[in-house]
Amino acid sequence: MPRRHHGACLSLSLACLWGGAVAASETTLDLALVLAVDVSSSMAPAEQALQRSGFIEAFRSSAVHKAIARGSLGRIAVAYVEWSGADEQTVLVPWTVIDGPDAARTFASELKRQPIRQGSMTSISGVIGFSMKLFADLMDRPARRVIDVSGDGPNNDGPKVRPVRDHAVAEGITINGLTIRIPEMVSGWEFGDLDRYYADCVIGGVGAFMIPLRQADQFPSVIKTKVLREIAEPGPSPLVLHAGAQADCLSGE
Repeated sequence: MPRRHHGACLSLSLACLWGGAVAASETTLDLALVLAVDVSSSMAPAEQALQRSGFIEAFRSSAVHKAIARGSLGRIAVAYVEWSGADEQTVLVPWTVIDGPDAARTFASELKRQPIRQGSMTSISGVIGFSMKLFADLMDRPARRVIDVSGDGPNNDGPKVRPVRDHAVAEGITINGLTIRIPEMVSGWEFGDLDRYYADCVIGGVGAFMIPLRQADQFPSVIKTKVLREIAEPGPSPLVLHAGAQADCLSGE
């Protein structure tokens, strides 16, 4: 083969390899979202049922469908995980790409048909670590990775929560929180300032925020608001607490 022809083929091969590498690194999702839902023993059955219903209705909502469509790619991936103790995480609905109303409704239907279970302890650190592994298993490449943690108490099992949270944030993951404290539904040990605890010890990353839930009838609106905000691009976080003494992140451990 003439040298000039050989050089042209080599250049073409390198160009193809470079193009393949660039294509492999391109984002294919606006967002990868893990919905990490507390089913520990302190969560009353009524709370669990309302929480599940809230997520089902959120993904049936036209507002959520429109929010997904407004993304740069119009595609997100969602996984639904129930968690309690350090080794108690169950994927109820695996990674599902949602790129339109039909896919969102299919996700909601799959979630609805899953039984509601109850676990034992509360390991926020456990579900953060588990969610990080889920992200690693995702074939698509998201522009953002978010863990949506809902819960009604502090970390009391498994690794300490703050170092695990910090590790996830260092990897570019955002962790948001939904703190559930409904007086008439408390079925376990009453923790003090759960909002402060989540603000200081659980949430973190770009645009991280938390929303408190204090009344049973707030589940549908609060969960939909939270999902909508997570689908949208990160913005300011007015719901995060800043004033006052910091929480003791070891208080439940």
